Amino acid sequence: MGQPDERWLGLSETARLLGVHPSTVRAWADSGKLPVHRTAGGHRRFLRTEIERWEADRGSRASEAQIVIENVIGRTRLELPRLQNQRWYRKLRETERAAYREESRRLLQQVGRFIGVAADEAAEEAAQIGQDYARISLQASMTLIEAVEAFLFFRSFLMESIFSLSEVQAAQSWDQMRREASRFADLVLIALIEVYQRA
Repeated sequence: MGQPDERWLGLSETARLLGVHPSTVRAWADSGKLPVHRTAGGHRRFLRTEIERWEADRGSRASEAQIVIENVIGRTRLELPRLQNQRWYRKLRETERAAYREESRRLLQQVGRFIGVAADEAAEEAAQIGQDYARISLQASMTLIEAVEAFLFFRSFLMESIFSLSEVQAAQSWDQMRREASRFADLVLIALIEVYQRA
């Protein structure tokens, strides 16, 4: 039996490569935004070189987003003493704190990826992030108020960073980034609240 052809990727592998949820890859492929091929059985297959080229084409927007990400990470580190005084933060065990940090990094990456993307595609990824935040918060026995406070604490760093950078760098894209980042964060928060309502 021969080795699998590494040039071709499945849905999950492509999602990992792009750093998004598989449902997002499916939506992008089905709407024609992402190059996709179908097997005889109708399964989606992605050519690695096409996916890498597609991702590279999005690089200019990602570079602006990367500046924001680095700024937020720096601000968060500076605010660590204030963070440790938050009631909700003290409820988190170390593993849950690590999970929160990971979700926050994921949120930052996705905000950069979803600037300028159609609302329905952004909504799927935002919902997944919100559900993950809610799961971590519920495991830590946080109330809904505490879970929202935790999310808003982090979100404020994100929005302040975009705002301060837009003042320093006179580019129209910063204003759009601020609006779209706010929209994406709102979708995450709504998904978090919905999980709490069902719990």
